[in-house]
Amino acid sequence: MPTVSTPTPPGTRDRLIAAMTDALRTRGYHGTGLSDILQQAGAPKGVLYHHFPGGKADLAVAAIDRVVDRMESGLDQLLAREPDPVQATRQWLEAATGRLQASGFESGCPLATIALETTAADTGLREALARAFERLRQRLATALAQGGHEPQRAGALAALIVSAYEGGLLQARVAHSTDPLTRVTDALLDLLAPARQSHSHDTGAHP
Repeated sequence: MPTVSTPTPPGTRDRLIAAMTDALRTRGYHGTGLSDILQQAGAPKGVLYHHFPGGKADLAVAAIDRVVDRMESGLDQLLAREPDPVQATRQWLEAATGRLQASGFESGCPLATIALETTAADTGLREALARAFERLRQRLATALAQGGHEPQRAGALAALIVSAYEGGLLQARVAHSTDPLTRVTDALLDLLAPARQSHSHDTGAHP
């Protein structure tokens, strides 16, 4: 009989990052206590400082990096299936809306949650967030440029999409309604569609 392999359980570092990410989505940075994270991860405090010498702040930075890794990976997979940036944007926003609704409007994007909480003293967190948002903007701008937008406009639209995504999630969460994100999705698609149609005409493509 063939040997059935079992998935390797995540290591302590990965469990700590996952626990921090979950906590950031629902409670935010300052609302999250180390004891709760350690309990959820099943890890002693000594192990936390072994992996993250800076403690809670270092763990939060690792969580931010992990979140944007997954968001980029998700965008890559989405764009591989749907290269049209208009439809890809629709699906990306609709997926975010579905996840938020499925969580009972409790689990938002941790990037915006942390950004709202940071102070001037949170240098490491702010730098990690800046990198995260820039990576998302760059990935979206590349897709938009490949879809027919001029590079400068692609960059501006990418910044708008990221801002609308984060802002729409925040508004939907506090309102306990998908309406803010639905409105954002409709508005962004209206902005993106004309350029796609113009590009199709310029290249001789037929609708």
